[in-house]
Amino acid sequence: MDNAKRRIVIVGGVAAGMKVASRARRLDAEASITVVERGEKVSYGACALPYYLEGLFDDLDEVMQTPTGVVRDAGFFAKVKGFEVLCRTEAMSIDRQQKLLRIRDLTSGTEKDLGYDQLVLATGNRPVMPPVPGIDLDGVHPLKSPEDAEKLMALAQKARRAVIVGGGLIGLEVAEALVHRGVEVNLVEMKDQVLASALDFGMASLVHRELRKSGVNLCLAEAVQRLEGEAGRIRRVVTSEGSYEADMVLMAIGVRPEVGLAREAGLEIGPTGAIAVDEHLCTSDQLIYAAGDCVESVDLLSGKKVYVPLGSTANKQGRVVADNLCGKKERFPGILGSLIVKVFDLNVARTGLSEEDARLLGAEPVSMLVPSPDRAHIYPGAKPVVIKLVADAVSRKLLGAQVIGPGAVDKRIDTLVAALTLGATVDQLANLDLAYAPPFSSAMDPLHQAANALRNKMDGIAASLDPVTVEEMRQAGEDFIFLDVRSPAEHGEVRIPGARLLPLGALRERLEELPRNTPIVPFCKLSLRGYEALRILKAAGFEQVRYMEGGILGWPFKLETGAPAGQECSSKVA
Repeated sequence: MDNAKRRIVIVGGVAAGMKVASRARRLDAEASITVVERGEKVSYGACALPYYLEGLFDDLDEVMQTPTGVVRDAGFFAKVKGFEVLCRTEAMSIDRQQKLLRIRDLTSGTEKDLGYDQLVLATGNRPVMPPVPGIDLDGVHPLKSPEDAEKLMALAQKARRAVIVGGGLIGLEVAEALVHRGVEVNLVEMKDQVLASALDFGMASLVHRELRKSGVNLCLAEAVQRLEGEAGRIRRVVTSEGSYEADMVLMAIGVRPEVGLAREAGLEIGPTGAIAVDEHLCTSDQLIYAAGDCVESVDLLSGKKVYVPLGSTANKQGRVVADNLCGKKERFPGILGSLIVKVFDLNVARTGLSEEDARLLGAEPVSMLVPSPDRAHIYPGAKPVVIKLVADAVSRKLLGAQVIGPGAVDKRIDTLVAALTLGATVDQLANLDLAYAPPFSSAMDPLHQAANALRNKMDGIAASLDPVTVEEMRQAGEDFIFLDVRSPAEHGEVRIPGARLLPLGALRERLEELPRNTPIVPFCKLSLRGYEALRILKAAGFEQVRYMEGGILGWPFKLETGAPAGQECSSKVA
């Protein structure tokens, strides 16, 4: 192929498309590169839009700027990057035989054909707008583009009450943004937890507590039935369980890949509903590639096709496509479903498989929940993180992780992403040579502590129960002793209702007070002392002992604070 005449046409000018164009130009100075974008704006960071609503920056153009403050518009890409961007231009159809893309100028309405030698589809996704009555009322919007953000900002500046439909990433981020603006927020989620595709119920419950503490009215297991308005404007949202007044509504129940152009051209659509691509991101037509939120990916652990649209993935895929367009045989290996989100004072992250996912794939998952301070506890500013690790009982390979807390979550999840990608075992994680100094971690990093706790469980040294299982036992009325082995002072500050207090320092002297034929579940703040209590009880001949993982910090259910009602703190077993 004569590179001087090679025509590369890209449909979509946001993340993946602009990465393809920019990288391809760097690799090939002669090719003709044209980007077709339906919207007015290109190369914007959609992930920053909730923070614009919060007021963390005032100029919406900042989501389109370079780090030096230059706006990335069509003129910028023509002058600096050397390729053409056609904004407000819609791709109508693909003639694969003639290698033509039919386009229409949305301003003038004129149509013409663009010839291509190689075509890239970066058509992205579209927000799901459920077909419920009232969905077209004024004041009801998704958050996908800068234009959406402008409309929502105009509403947020006047609104007193908002309803957010959907407890995913966008829903949670906008909930925080609106609360900080003084808007009353009801968050409606059809499932019984937020972040249902990302977190286990117990970890999600920690997020529930943070949302409620921060002023969000969390409406779980409620399906929207209709939206009601007056004079064409939204006034309330009616669900299966109630009715919520609203001056504005954000629809954030998910997205679907934009595949109409590909489907009509006869390209293969995968089982996820997104465009099917090979490891080089080539479609079923060898001259057409696809990248970003319109394509499906391979899960690195399960090998299955998945659809997880993220800006980070779109950028990586854009580079891979450009390399392949320019003769470099590059492959995109897949994803782990890694994500991170800030929810008020909590940082929430996950990667890899959940226990349930691993079990469905035929693995024998073992999990462990471990809280730790994110740095040496003596160093000012130390904050807790709660780590849940999942590993395979047979191979001992790590399978997944969830990390939540006000502390430094990001570097832990990124380390775990690297470990999972490289196929590390829980034993290797426990011995990673991680950097240590008191301002950054404890001598045994929270990852080391979590890995060692999981090893103890896998090796039969420490039998344990997660907090959700313990609460299910309590609700079922099972007979067991829920033993708080913290100090009386700690118990007086915060405690789990119904637990018995027996400080660890007094346990050896008072073993006779505990029945040997009743199961015992000890715990403390982090459950380090809960584990120590287990070892003491086991050494004394108690057989039915399992400590509670996570301790007080990992307990996602009701807690009592202040001195116990009607009594002084006591170290005696009730």
